[in-house]
Amino acid sequence: MRGFGLGKSVRRFRAVGSQLLGGLAISLAVVGLSSAFLAGQASAGSTQSAPPSSQNQQNQKDQGIPDAPSAVQPPKPAPENPMPPPANPQGQTGQTPPGNQAPPRESAPEPQPTNPATPPPINIRTVPEGGATKQPATAQEQLFTFTKTVNYVMVPVTVKDESGHLVSGLVPQDFTVLEDGKKQSLKFFTSDPFALSAAVVLDLGMKDVDVQKVNHTFPALEGAFSEFDEVSIYGYSNAVSQISSWAAAGEKLSDTLNELEPVRGRNNGPPVTGGPLGPQGPTINNMPVDASSPSIYTPPTESHVMNDAILKAALDLAKRDRSRRKVIFVISDGREYRSNASYRDVLKVLQTNNIMVYAIGLGGMPIPGYGKLEKLHIPRFGYSDILPKYTNATGGEVFNELTRSGIEDAYIQAMGDARNQYTLGYLTDAKVTGAYRSVEVLVAKPSCRSSVRPCVDVFARDGYYPMPPAR
Repeated sequence: MRGFGLGKSVRRFRAVGSQLLGGLAISLAVVGLSSAFLAGQASAGSTQSAPPSSQNQQNQKDQGIPDAPSAVQPPKPAPENPMPPPANPQGQTGQTPPGNQAPPRESAPEPQPTNPATPPPINIRTVPEGGATKQPATAQEQLFTFTKTVNYVMVPVTVKDESGHLVSGLVPQDFTVLEDGKKQSLKFFTSDPFALSAAVVLDLGMKDVDVQKVNHTFPALEGAFSEFDEVSIYGYSNAVSQISSWAAAGEKLSDTLNELEPVRGRNNGPPVTGGPLGPQGPTINNMPVDASSPSIYTPPTESHVMNDAILKAALDLAKRDRSRRKVIFVISDGREYRSNASYRDVLKVLQTNNIMVYAIGLGGMPIPGYGKLEKLHIPRFGYSDILPKYTNATGGEVFNELTRSGIEDAYIQAMGDARNQYTLGYLTDAKVTGAYRSVEVLVAKPSCRSSVRPCVDVFARDGYYPMPPAR
């Protein structure tokens, strides 16, 4: 009986234990469901109230977690080395696509139309004021920028015999050049002709008969130049004017000379200031017929600004090409009066730029002793011997002609002498001080047997003023 009762008690205890365990399991399940429901509600509320940045951080954290297994599709392998999300330096708030989705394809920017003729923009660097440092010059800039002291002297020389003809066939050994009395060693020698840059200066204030004589010789003046020469025409009387600009000898020069043919000079004799046919009108017994007419007349002031005209031509010639021979060709009666520039100032410009002056002198009187008389300076009449001074100092020559045919021959001879000269060159060792330097050229001709006078005449400039250093 006891045994039966113990077994019955054991079975009852097991039944009660099973019921207790079943109730405990049900309670635990209910509690789990409640906590899960509450956690879901809390996460839902936090998700709705979280800012976009929190979502980005949450999405970025979940990018490395693989998806749960799916019954429809096979599971995708997890990335071996998940890369961290790229940094956003510009602070953009755009969402990053999740790891299991491909990033959206960015649309390509539309091509902008370009102008092929427009050059590319220049890269300009700006620096604060005063803070820029000097950049070293490039090799190309150094190639085209240099400074050189000019110590090479060129001396054109004309050699003529006793008959006035050019002497040809001379060699460098026949010439001796002295600068300030010191013999120089020749480094350059040639007898080749040079193209000319010629400034023709016409005196329009001469007597009308002389002006008309010159006007009829213009065809011969045009023929004295070659097609390689360049010419400019100047005119002066009371003032200086450039009649034509620099151009090659040709049709333009011909047109300019044709326009000058009707020009007239001044009337012969002194101006009429009184008398019955004076500018104040007709008079009877020194009483004007018309009382209302003016009775005071001031004659115009007569001027012959030769110095100003030569200076104007010399300054323009200084700008021409140095490979040409520069010449001023003056056609005048030789009078100089009321110029602003002095002879000394004009001569300095000529000798600095190696410009020669040739001239044709008109209006001379073929009487004995007139050459000495015209060298006298009469007050209020100016100078009449200034042309030989210019020509002798620059290496040119004066041709005193009175006839039309003589003027035409002088054109050809003067231009031929200027073009066909001997050209000597030497290096001077004198210091660049700007002071005047005298030059003397001697010619020793072996065939000369005269002991009274030299067999040849040498025409060269008396000296020069050194030019400043060229950059």
